[in-house]
Amino acid sequence: MDGLSSAATIFPDRYQVGGDDITGQIGLIWEQTKAPLIVPVLKVLVLLCLGMSVMLFIERVYMGVVIVILKVFGRKPEKRYKWEPMKDDIELGNSSYPMVLVQIPMYNEKEVYQLSIGAACGLSWPSDRIIIQVLDDSTDPAIKDLVELECQRWASKGINIKYEIRDTRNGYKAGALKEGMKHSYVKQCDYVAIFDADFQPEADYLWRTIPFLVHNPEIGLVQARWKFVNADECMMTRMQEMSLDYHFKVEQEVGSSTYAFFGFNGTAGVWRISALNEAGGWKDRTTVEDMDLAVRASLKGWKFVYVKNELPSTFKAYRYQQHRWSCGPANLFKKMAKEIFRNKKVTLWKKLYVIYSFFFVRKIVAHIVTFVFYCIVMPATVLVPEVEVPKWGAVYIPSIITLLNAVGTPRSIHLMVFWILFENVMSLHRTKATFIGLLEAGRVNEWVVTEKLGDALKIKLGSKALRKPRIKIGERLHLLELGVGAYLFFCGCYDIAFGKNHYFIFLFLQSIAFFIAGVGYIGTFVPNA
Repeated sequence: MDGLSSAATIFPDRYQVGGDDITGQIGLIWEQTKAPLIVPVLKVLVLLCLGMSVMLFIERVYMGVVIVILKVFGRKPEKRYKWEPMKDDIELGNSSYPMVLVQIPMYNEKEVYQLSIGAACGLSWPSDRIIIQVLDDSTDPAIKDLVELECQRWASKGINIKYEIRDTRNGYKAGALKEGMKHSYVKQCDYVAIFDADFQPEADYLWRTIPFLVHNPEIGLVQARWKFVNADECMMTRMQEMSLDYHFKVEQEVGSSTYAFFGFNGTAGVWRISALNEAGGWKDRTTVEDMDLAVRASLKGWKFVYVKNELPSTFKAYRYQQHRWSCGPANLFKKMAKEIFRNKKVTLWKKLYVIYSFFFVRKIVAHIVTFVFYCIVMPATVLVPEVEVPKWGAVYIPSIITLLNAVGTPRSIHLMVFWILFENVMSLHRTKATFIGLLEAGRVNEWVVTEKLGDALKIKLGSKALRKPRIKIGERLHLLELGVGAYLFFCGCYDIAFGKNHYFIFLFLQSIAFFIAGVGYIGTFVPNA
């Protein structure tokens, strides 16, 4: 009977159907560790999470205020910098136009290579003042042949297109871009435009971006906003659109208008080649070579201006992408924090902005607080009622942050609840990747190219003769998501039965979201044949 009384401290009377030594031992251990260990640790975690929530809240409000000011006063890039359309010179002819290199790095891009090469070759610019450079790192010989044939087809039409390959994939994308800049014909170019294989620039892209560089010698990069051609493909791509629209419409624009700095997105940007070279060129020390280059160029005093991309539609591809986008910035922050702080060419305020706002709050705090606070700490307070989370930290701040994030995509406002649940699921992988980057653990430099489907999915699913694919259970199951889902479900059951926090509605919904992700029923499923 002593065992039963000890167990009652964690298992209330309604749980006491019968007792044995095991139940008594568990209850005794819980009773002896709860007050001296678990409660203090949980209180510290709550305080840390509340502090990070406040930091994130202030950052979101600050960016919201800046965006409102920009919209009210109409501070467009064309007004902040000199911008005039390029004009013909009768005497000089086409030589008055700067020479532009267009780089398209590729890796086994069977589904989208024709679209991307065709879009690049369709750019409106004097034909003798542009070079299209296809950097093919494909390991599949059949795909390599297809890409080379496509380049030859455009070359036969009079397009100045170069097909470049290399012996190894050292440095991945950064290595390919770096190798591409070594060719002799690049020396005659003034600017380099970079487009990933899934990007399809509009024909007038260069006419809109190059004038900023021509008329403003202090500008090193012009970044164009992405548009997503497959946002309506499935629910998961709609969720991604909500997250990325905030990044492009708010974060990028705020950075451009306040400190003339933001992280280069790796595509849809035009670099001044002299700025790229002064910054040290491409480096492959992290998996975010684009952000690495942007930070180094900014520290040299160069300014950035922010003036149809495809989203990964399979959960596996999205997990790999989010790992790279979370691990890389954290790792870069660790490697460059001292260099940024010691830099003498930029102002103290800009250094603080890059270190605190750009890196620490957006790339580290935002990921950690989302998962640790809302998926671990808050559910744990259900089991430990001695620890309370104030209502402003549990409800008001996250609600305001969510609303500020959602304004970037008003057409999806009705999906906000699903977006919150989806973002919390993905925060598990972002948090794990962030710590891997900070600690430089095993997968810190892992680079898995995001699979792009183009129109292949429509073609495959549109075939009436398509057989139902065989689904391997191992490919569908994700144990981390299932484990977190089980933890949240247990906390929800405990709260509805014995708790007083009334978190059970959120806990059940969030656990269902983790379970759905855990069994792989999210995004699209693409058959292998």
